[in-house]
Amino acid sequence: MTSRGHRPAYATDEAIREFIRSSLKEDVGEGDHSTLSSIDKSTMARARLLIKDDGIIAGVELSEAIFNQLDPQLKITRAQSDGDVIRKGDAGFTVSGSARSILTCERVVLNCMQRMSGIATLTNRLSKMIEGTKAQLSDTRKTTPGFRLPEKWAVFIGGGRNHRFALYDMIMLKDNHVDMGGGIAKALKSAVDYRRSTAKNLKIEIETRNLDEVQQALDAGGADIIMLDNMKVADVARAVVLIGSMAETEASGGITESNIREMADTGVNYISVGALTHSVRSLDLSLKMIK
Repeated sequence: MTSRGHRPAYATDEAIREFIRSSLKEDVGEGDHSTLSSIDKSTMARARLLIKDDGIIAGVELSEAIFNQLDPQLKITRAQSDGDVIRKGDAGFTVSGSARSILTCERVVLNCMQRMSGIATLTNRLSKMIEGTKAQLSDTRKTTPGFRLPEKWAVFIGGGRNHRFALYDMIMLKDNHVDMGGGIAKALKSAVDYRRSTAKNLKIEIETRNLDEVQQALDAGGADIIMLDNMKVADVARAVVLIGSMAETEASGGITESNIREMADTGVNYISVGALTHSVRSLDLSLKMIK
């Protein structure tokens, strides 16, 4: 398969193979008729990934896996590795082998790398803005259906922290859970009881919307992390003092480049930014055949 490189625990060989299988099935279907009709099967070629934007590259390892899953005979020579700083005019890698195989993989590779590199670039920029504080930049579950693995992987490559990957690896009580579960105290008790009865090693996080709800969460106990949702910076600072060492803290909602440093200076443990994955601009990359 691929080297472990910049790969978080959820990016297993099996998960990557399944993502690639699904992506190629979507794009290729019964066959790449454009290529099959115009390129002889004996034609060999080389192609180079051209970088047209400055940023952080991501998806090199995934792209190598895509090429090799479609055609194990393709050879990839890397000029860049995931997480490297790239400049317009750089080359990312060259791939050589069957022209048909290269052309069939082209769009899936570019779709993955362009979006992943955009996410890694934004993650890296925001992470640098909070350097020197205790805060860690986190992503959310606001991801593209079917594309969560590469999107969260790109956050990881860019230096961010992955929040829970999915619903199964953490208990996170959002406002709707609290409202439908009978309030903060009751929802937390139910979560603690559930964790105990199932013997699952799951952290419990609860969303709070104001300082009164923060106090309710502290009084109830059981939360490993208290989310401070859409609170003003001053209230987040008060909440951090109020919570102390009783739980970790996460600021979420309304975080932008203009206020992220101020939010980090409150002493909060985590800052989650949905825009890392749901509103990012892809980097401009292209794959060009070398004559």
